[in-house]
Amino acid sequence: MQTQIGKTTLRLVTGDIADQDTDAVVTAAHWRLNKGNGTDGTIHTKGGPKIYEECRRIGGCPIGDAVITTGGNLKARHVIHAVGPVWRGGDEDEPKLLASAYRRSLQVAVQHGLHSISFPSISTGAFIYPLRLAAPIALKTIIGFLEREQHNLDEVRMVLYTREDDTAYTVFARTLEQILSETR
Repeated sequence: MQTQIGKTTLRLVTGDIADQDTDAVVTAAHWRLNKGNGTDGTIHTKGGPKIYEECRRIGGCPIGDAVITTGGNLKARHVIHAVGPVWRGGDEDEPKLLASAYRRSLQVAVQHGLHSISFPSISTGAFIYPLRLAAPIALKTIIGFLEREQHNLDEVRMVLYTREDDTAYTVFARTLEQILSETR
């Protein structure tokens, strides 16, 4: 599924974030930037040791923020390490922090002159953020950024990993249709 937001194509696809050919791929990182499980483990495994070496030099990243490194051996030239919140029931600013992780990833991409970026569903794996709550936050944040911020992004891709959650694509597609119907 895809739609145009201004001059930018917003695309939902199924697949592995580590195999995307955009300028940058986003990984759902731990604040220590140590090799995590799930998406982050895949990025580090397929991308090779250069990514982790840069992460070690950076040292860490606050929850809700993002930093950029090389893409190592990945097709993408860069990895943006976004630190989303661990789900604790929703009373510890999790929605605000999740939105911030997406927004900061987009800001980092723009600051580095990138034209395309691929996102996983941040925090919905090991950090157990409920997918049905995370999808509207992710999509509204991305759409809001594309509509209101200065950028040169040609494509923003949401890469939904069906082996992690086989309903992810359906949840995101329905959410995107609902958001678009409300704004048009």
